[in-house]
Amino acid sequence: MSTTAPAITGVDFVTIPTDDLEASIHFYGEVLGLPFVKRWGDRPAVEYQAGNVTLAVMDPTAFGQEFRPHAVPLAFQVDDVRAAREHLEAQGVHFVSELIDSGVCHQAIFLDPAGNALDLHHRYG
Repeated sequence: MSTTAPAITGVDFVTIPTDDLEASIHFYGEVLGLPFVKRWGDRPAVEYQAGNVTLAVMDPTAFGQEFRPHAVPLAFQVDDVRAAREHLEAQGVHFVSELIDSGVCHQAIFLDPAGNALDLHHRYG
């Protein structure tokens, strides 16, 4: 047994569960405008790039897991939370919070088609 901690050098991807891959493909690619990276062959999973993090959007039931949407938000960095929110609301995106001002950042929490919590975030302080 090794007593040395692994040398973690980064995060390769973050997984986002879906129960409707086609709706998620439209949402992440068209509504959010994230660049498409790849599809996982014939498996129900795709990847999008969000800055320096890859989002792996997948149907967990195809991998032997239960579908459960994320209840705590994944925060997307934007320059202007208010403007980004208005743009997404015009496309029918459902927000579950008002604009949040924490004293160091602005945020607005919304849901993807599978019910995953996502967040528009801008650190100003």
